[in-house]
Amino acid sequence: MRVVVVGGGIGGLALGAGLRRRGFDVAVFDRDTDVAATGGYHITLDERAQTALKELVEPAIMRRLLASGSALRLRERDAFWDRRGRLLGHGPDLSGSGSVDVDRITLRLLLAEAAGDSLHLGHRVSGVGYDDHGAPRVLFTDRAPVSADLVVGADGAHSVVARHLAGGPTNSPAGIIGFSGRTLLGDLGPGEQRRLRLRSGTAIGPRAAALYIGFLDPVGNAALDAPDLRMSVTTGPTYIWGAMFPESAATDSLRDLRGDELLAALLGRFRTRGWAEHTLEVIAKADSHSVAAFRFNAASTRADDLAPWPAGRITALGDAVHATPPTAGMGAGAAIRDAASLLEHLRAATDGTTTLTDAVAHFEAGMRRRGSEVLTLAMRTVRWILATDTTFGAAATALGTPLLAAAARLRH
Repeated sequence: MRVVVVGGGIGGLALGAGLRRRGFDVAVFDRDTDVAATGGYHITLDERAQTALKELVEPAIMRRLLASGSALRLRERDAFWDRRGRLLGHGPDLSGSGSVDVDRITLRLLLAEAAGDSLHLGHRVSGVGYDDHGAPRVLFTDRAPVSADLVVGADGAHSVVARHLAGGPTNSPAGIIGFSGRTLLGDLGPGEQRRLRLRSGTAIGPRAAALYIGFLDPVGNAALDAPDLRMSVTTGPTYIWGAMFPESAATDSLRDLRGDELLAALLGRFRTRGWAEHTLEVIAKADSHSVAAFRFNAASTRADDLAPWPAGRITALGDAVHATPPTAGMGAGAAIRDAASLLEHLRAATDGTTTLTDAVAHFEAGMRRRGSEVLTLAMRTVRWILATDTTFGAAATALGTPLLAAAARLRH
């Protein structure tokens, strides 16, 4: 069976690696010319995503991934703060968690290695359709068309493939613009190091201003103690933060800024919303070259709305179908699970257990359920943030968080 995968992000590379490992004739096309030139900083792979990945790549790849990943079980419980930096509460106990945080670049490099010569970089897809023999065909701006038995769109939230299948966009802006950056723990003053500690946390203030601070340490918190296998981009205790503001013309204009100018604008935006100066140190001390902006896009949380097309020989997975804001940390993991599921159903088709169309139909049914699950969790946080951007929500946040902080002090 010949399979063409459009898109070399996490989901596309995972599928390409799995198909290649299982003997399929597969080609993965991506417009990037450098696998390491990818957006985002770190992603979380829960136990379900890791189980799926083990079906897609060789054990040696998994060992290098774990040696380059930061184990959640080795960090403290997540924290919740208000805009003054006062502790409001904690997340669940992580001591039994099997989840791992890993640099996105590291994961993409490992998956590209597993995909091997099936990966073709520097090719931009312009469309999909069918050739004169009725076979799915991928069109390019820079090379001849390629036909296959199955075409899979893994080309992200603005997917050419999914748009063709759905007859339009498969997601829409979620109402938030995010800005992310990296700050070394050692660059912070003693006070903020004591407050933030070796944990992740989230602070939400009035008018939908929020700050997520993710702790990543693939060396000190290595999921697998094998330094000789380590290839993590992050080499010491680091905070990977995400600043969030409601989408507006003023916020959108910040996306045109870069470096120190963007950092200064972000700090100013938080200050006008009454955030305490010390809570902004993690932004002020960031590597200015690491700061980037991105829009939160989201598909529908209803499973019936996802992949709204009849099953056939062109399909899609990951963000192309269920574009998910990063607020649940599950988008990449869901794409990997999609890839493992599709591989399982395609193997059944090649064994003669089922037809190719039925295999795709079963895959898409499971993908709709997965997508709905992760989107529901992610949008819960998005809606919570946006709820503070009303007169009532802003007042409730400003008045209620001091009471929550006082209650937290009494508990401890």
